[in-house]
Amino acid sequence: MTADPQPGAVRPGGRTARVREAVLRAAGDTLAEKGFEAIDLGDVARLAGVGKTTVYRRWGTPGALAADLLNNMAETSLPRARNGDVGEDLRDNARLVVRTLTDPRQGRLFKALIAASLCDEEAARALHRFYAVRIEEWSGCVTDAIERGELPAGTDPARVIAAVSAPLYYALVNTGEPLDEAAADRAAAAALAAARAGVS
Repeated sequence: MTADPQPGAVRPGGRTARVREAVLRAAGDTLAEKGFEAIDLGDVARLAGVGKTTVYRRWGTPGALAADLLNNMAETSLPRARNGDVGEDLRDNARLVVRTLTDPRQGRLFKALIAASLCDEEAARALHRFYAVRIEEWSGCVTDAIERGELPAGTDPARVIAAVSAPLYYALVNTGEPLDEAAADRAAAAALAAARAGVS
């Protein structure tokens, strides 16, 4: 017996896929512009041009809608870099994070989704899954570096990748420090130095 899928988690085709795409776009626009507290399923349905009953039947709650949006973002995120050099790979990872967080829409959207995760358990689980998927994707850079002898055996790939993005998200949410390529490069260099020192 298989577990029931998360709301919106099944990857449909045809009209159902178009409905999901339209609803998630409308939900993302609302989150980016007004925040999680402004999400109303009826308003999202109207913005998406679909029936209200469809949205209520498929997602049911704002938390479920935010969760599916995060699932979709994880599914469609860019693949990891493959430069053949761990320093370049980690720098590319950090710069991608910065580009995403400073994008006029995506930056606000991430803040709204983080806020949603603090007050909605389903959104929190989806945010954790999102980070887990992205860390797993980029961990291959570290695994490859270990195999090439660039990093010590026993280095934890997931910890290294998390160390790259952690100060960038901290700046976004807590300090408001500038997020630019210089900040990305510092984050990547610090994570690499820690890994080479055997503390990751």
